Amino acid sequence: MIEPGRIVLLNGTSSAGKSSIAEELLRRWPRPAFRLAVDDLNALRAKAQTLALPEPELGETLCRTRAGFHRVVAGMAAAGNDVIMDHVLSEPWRLADCLELFRPFPVLLVGVRCAPEELTRRERARGDRHPGTAAAQLALVHAHGDDDLTVDTTDRSPADCAAEILAAVPAMGEPNAFSRLRARILDQ
Repeated sequence: MIEPGRIVLLNGTSSAGKSSIAEELLRRWPRPAFRLAVDDLNALRAKAQTLALPEPELGETLCRTRAGFHRVVAGMAAAGNDVIMDHVLSEPWRLADCLELFRPFPVLLVGVRCAPEELTRRERARGDRHPGTAAAQLALVHAHGDDDLTVDTTDRSPADCAAEILAAVPAMGEPNAFSRLRARILDQ
C-alpha cells in the first residue's frame, strides 16, 4: 500500500509570489516533490484554438482545465508524491472541488498575500498579465477566510516564506483549514 503524498496548496493572486516560493520549497523539501502550477497546465493547451472560442465555450474550456489540474494534483498525491500546488482559488467551485478531491491527503493551505501596490508593480514588471488581473483577484482569492498559514511577500523574500512554510509541514494533519472548510462548505 502506498502512503499518500502531502499537498502544500499555495493560494494567492497572480503576481503574489507563489511560483517563487514554490521553487524555494522544491530546493529545500526533505524528499522528492513536485511543483504543479495551473499556469503550467494552461501553457500546454493549444492557444490559437482556445482564444478563438466564443463564450461560453472559452469559459467551459478554462473550467475543464482547472478541474483537470485538481485531478492531476490528486493523482500525484495518490501515487505517494508530495505536491507543492501553485493555484488561484478565485472561484468558489475551485475550492469546493479541491476540498472533495483532496480528502485522503494531508493538505497545508497557505495564503500568499502581497500589498496591492506591490502586486501592481510586479504585474507591470512581468509584462505577461493583463493589467489589473491581480487587483481583480484580490478579494476573491482569500474569500474563504481560513488558511493554515499566511505569508506576506510584500517585503519578505521567497526564501523566508519557504522557511516558514517548511516549519509548518511537520504539524500537517487534522484539524486544519481544509477540514474546517470542508465542514463549512461540503459537509453541511
